[in-house]
Amino acid sequence: MANSNSVKVVEVCRVAPLPSSPDSITSDQSLLTLFDLLWLRFSPVEPVYFYEIPPTSNPNIFYDSILPKLKASLSLTLQPFLPLAGNLTWPQHSPKPVLSFVQGDSVSLTIAESNADNFPYLSGNDFVEAKEYHPLIPPLEVSDERAAVMAIQITLFPNRGFSIGTTLHHAVLDGKNSCSFFKAWAHICKHDTGITSSSSSISLPDNLKPFHDRNAIHDPKGLGELYSNEYLNQEGPNNRSVTHRHPPRVLPEDLVRGTFDFTRENIHTLRERVVKTTRASDNPSSLHLSTFSLGCAYTWICLVKAEEIKGENSKTAMIFGVDVRSRLDPPVPETYFGNCIAGRVAVAETKGLIGEDGLAVAVKAITEALRSLDDGVLNGAELWVSKFLDFSLYDKIYSIAGSQRFEIYGTDFGWGRPKKFELVSIDKTDAVSLMDSKHGGGAVEVGLALKKPQMEVFASLFARGL
Repeated sequence: MANSNSVKVVEVCRVAPLPSSPDSITSDQSLLTLFDLLWLRFSPVEPVYFYEIPPTSNPNIFYDSILPKLKASLSLTLQPFLPLAGNLTWPQHSPKPVLSFVQGDSVSLTIAESNADNFPYLSGNDFVEAKEYHPLIPPLEVSDERAAVMAIQITLFPNRGFSIGTTLHHAVLDGKNSCSFFKAWAHICKHDTGITSSSSSISLPDNLKPFHDRNAIHDPKGLGELYSNEYLNQEGPNNRSVTHRHPPRVLPEDLVRGTFDFTRENIHTLRERVVKTTRASDNPSSLHLSTFSLGCAYTWICLVKAEEIKGENSKTAMIFGVDVRSRLDPPVPETYFGNCIAGRVAVAETKGLIGEDGLAVAVKAITEALRSLDDGVLNGAELWVSKFLDFSLYDKIYSIAGSQRFEIYGTDFGWGRPKKFELVSIDKTDAVSLMDSKHGGGAVEVGLALKKPQMEVFASLFARGL
């Protein structure tokens, strides 16, 4: 087991996008959209990937081969992902925050090395003390006046493997974009076998080529300006801060992280259980019985029981995001680079969730939240910033971060699939991560950060219920 003192910083450098030609783009600027502005002052997103180093006779393979290739491919990958090397500002003359890249902008890259032999512990299946992941995440250069979009840290675990941890400003991109960037970086690193720091051109499959035109997001109601004005009036007049303001969760000393899998058979069992439960009262065909809905619903009821949410009339809420690229009018490309998520809130009475038909109650609440999209993606959007969620209405609020559709475990830099993926930021936001499982086979995994006694109860409930 390790602590922050076990990770030593070896180097902090800057990686700039390598120009594809002498006359390639030297600057780029765009205003944040209404979907970006929703996340302006939320905590950064902090994903970390773990990779094993294949057996080799070269003890210095990481510094001799792996690290140089990661650096060179990162520089190339930033060519089509210029905003990630840029900065967020809010000039006095601008009605909305501005995302800009100018020649010379770059990404902070930290190279670190762990002095503890804890790679199996951090990348394994057992409960892990949440604080053990924090030294693997780099600081993001953020102030009220200027915020970097991304910072990266590569940490070596000698003779074991390495991790790639990232801190991302949520106002610039969503989870889908983050995963696309990592897959593009991995694709270039793995397939461009002759890659060097002097390489000048890249080739990406169409599904990894980002579409950057933020003007594609139409805003006829002027919601972006509305949100910006609300931010300007927060904490005093003319508040043009671009740093996050939502206070992070105060982490308990005994906070642990756990990962739990739903196999394809588990999901089928849950689906059959809901159908059987609702056969008499509701038409089960009207319920949203997807892997996402069932996984979220089951996690929800286990959490309510584990945390012993009580009260005769108590209510809990489950927040989740929906990718609306294809739902906009007109729709935007699937590769659109920028936030394009509409939040939805499922609400249920606690006594219903912990009752015999709790799973069906949770699925029904999630279905109703999803159906609200039929009234229009932007229905009620005027209140998304000011009153998106009145916390006083609920006894407990849960949220979902990620999606199994991102296929995170397909991110192979050339040394194999990730040994493990963790969304470290859920420690601070009290969210639940959801993604495809490292075990494959159509399985899905959820990640949690709970106090150890609650995690043990959750694990027991999760296993017993399946």
